[in-house]
Amino acid sequence: AELLRGIYDPEHPLTLEQLQVVNPEHISITPPPPGAPTSHVLVEFTPTVPHCGMSTIIGLALRVRLLRALPERMKVDIRVRPGSHQSENALNKQLNDKERVAAALENSALLEVVEKCLAGEQPTLV
Repeated sequence: AELLRGIYDPEHPLTLEQLQVVNPEHISITPPPPGAPTSHVLVEFTPTVPHCGMSTIIGLALRVRLLRALPERMKVDIRVRPGSHQSENALNKQLNDKERVAAALENSALLEVVEKCLAGEQPTLV
């Protein structure tokens, strides 16, 4: 929860925690089964509205922060809370597809918005 606390919302001048998009109760860490090297981190977030157009950016910001901070042996899943977004299944698939995430982060404009969210700055969306 500490790692995610200071990430800013792309549309509002507040953090995801202040907007209750991210809640420590919706973050779980599962230790690896015996003999397996990988722990599992699940972060579920709640968009501000069910049709939130910034959910992909929020999910990318969460994923990037965790990938940069956690050891590689931890598998990270980012999901919208069940019933919190009208495109829940599509968003969850997109946010957890390595190739789609990598392609999104190659988009310099999108990466700039994600970086500003991570830096605690209010992104300027055009």
